Amino acid sequence: MKLSTKGRYGLKTMFQLAYNYGKGPISLKSVAEEEGLSENYLEQLVAVLKRDGLLQSVRGAQGGYMLSKHPKDITVGSILRSLEGNLAPAACVIDEEMNVCEKEEYCVTRIIWQRIRDSIYNVIDSITLQDMIDEQENILQKKKKKIQEEV
Repeated sequence: MKLSTKGRYGLKTMFQLAYNYGKGPISLKSVAEEEGLSENYLEQLVAVLKRDGLLQSVRGAQGGYMLSKHPKDITVGSILRSLEGNLAPAACVIDEEMNVCEKEEYCVTRIIWQRIRDSIYNVIDSITLQDMIDEQENILQKKKKKIQEEV
């Protein structure tokens, strides 16, 4: 499974907003500059994230975007599903009720696709934006320590 730019850039955008959580609205221009992304493309992504209740927008000169919930309450899974749709590796395991296959009772590959799907969901639904912030802080601390050791 490979995520599209929608999922990858959307997660980066949400991380930037989470990292600045509590500081008021953040402009897409600043997010685009920080992440090296197209502001026009980000506008399309935030429209979807806003529609799905993950973001709020504030109009005006000091406007921008902010998370609709605390970073600990937004999972990577909710962001990726918002932007990518269902992340199942095969059509037969997207929705148990909609994709009834006449061979499903005897299909060994379907079992594999279900396990892959479940594993992906378990991972992405267990990681929050707060977890990403905490990990970023750990990375920055390690970097700072390494620089101090070199001096």
